[in-house]
Amino acid sequence: MKVQKSLTESELSRVIEMAWEDRTPFDAIQLSFGLSESQVIDIMRNEMKRSSFHMWRKRVTGRATKHLALRSKSITRAYCPTQYKSK
Repeated sequence: MKVQKSLTESELSRVIEMAWEDRTPFDAIQLSFGLSESQVIDIMRNEMKRSSFHMWRKRVTGRATKHLALRSKSITRAYCPTQYKSK
């Protein structure tokens, strides 16, 4: 897949981690890595076991916290300040 080849191993790992996080919207992934929701879905499909991918898709489909358009306007952040690991 072309998208994956342009990402380093650590970037790919971070995209997958962000996609799994319930409160990180796809828009935050797009801002950080320039990947659309459909590109993230393709990455998850290719990097995960089939059963894990289906479980993930079921979890994120229609989830308000993963889609800014569905999220409450009172939430103004994409993630918790303590969420990211220090390097």
